[in-house]
Amino acid sequence: MSATREDVFSALAKVALPSGRSLAESDLVRALSIEEDTVRFVIEAPDPEAARTLAPVRDVAEAAVKALPGITTVQIAITAHKQAHGSSAKPPSLKIGGHPKPAPSGPQKVAGVDRILAIGSGKGGVGKSTVSSNLAVALARQGRRVGLLDADIYGPSQPRMMGVNKRPASPDGKIIEPLHAHGVTLMSIGLMLAEEKAVVWRGPMLMGALQQMLSQTRWGELDVLIVDLPPGTGDVAMTLCQRSAVTGAVVVSTPQDVALLDARKALDMFNTLKTPVLGLIENMSSFCCPECGHEAHIFGHGGVRAEAERIGVPFLGELPISLETRLAGDGGAPIATGDSPEADAYARLAHRFIAGGMA
Repeated sequence: MSATREDVFSALAKVALPSGRSLAESDLVRALSIEEDTVRFVIEAPDPEAARTLAPVRDVAEAAVKALPGITTVQIAITAHKQAHGSSAKPPSLKIGGHPKPAPSGPQKVAGVDRILAIGSGKGGVGKSTVSSNLAVALARQGRRVGLLDADIYGPSQPRMMGVNKRPASPDGKIIEPLHAHGVTLMSIGLMLAEEKAVVWRGPMLMGALQQMLSQTRWGELDVLIVDLPPGTGDVAMTLCQRSAVTGAVVVSTPQDVALLDARKALDMFNTLKTPVLGLIENMSSFCCPECGHEAHIFGHGGVRAEAERIGVPFLGELPISLETRLAGDGGAPIATGDSPEADAYARLAHRFIAGGMA
């Protein structure tokens, strides 16, 4: 028998906040949902400063709820309701999106970063950003030092999917202090703008923004920097591959023929740019009905594996489609942070990247 809302709040009544009050009586818990053995909720802090102090509380709350009978997975996101009193709502003094600066000849390494891994797709809607965030988390859980750069400048989604909403600091107007979530170092143009604000830029400004986020972010020492590229074959992907020492690219596609048509264009782009293609991933490969356990192939099955064999590149694995994956991403706690069949699929994918020397 699954736990009830009352059971969850009873467990949270034993979790103390820095103020001394319990999490249950503080009125910070939002969007609580219970689905069979999975509990999800949001801890909504009054301001970003308070949110930063709640990370240890989240860990304690996760353990307390997970101890309830019948509960195996707990997903908790921390959000801030508003800016702290007296804090500035203005962006940092750093200006993002100017024209790119002349670069030295040849691709350049990013300071402190051992490998740069580009995650691309020929079209939108195949789950490339979901794969990027969950792969980053899965690699971090296996001990790798991982960075995630959201280079999808027109449609940045990583701040929402990784559960962060604080603006990066820039104390000198040059260096960008990245954010950290789920063991991953994160930077996105979405952190510099309001979520509903459109980026209306031409190619040179896109190139300049990418150059700034790569070179001016204080990444620290990373084993791998995953770059979530925008869909298609435009300026951002070209700039990354021509100006940075990219270790290799991975192309994500669903198995359906229409998606594979565009995936082939992404593969051709990387070949044209002389960026090694490390392999292909088949996303949304299968769907398992939570009611009866029947496995269905909504978008077909095996198309990406067949394409990989045809062109002679590694097939890196299949990833399922599920409601839990979508809810986890929307809630700011990628499915790879928990324990589930979906998380296991990403763990296997991460292990293959590590074993193959890609991460």
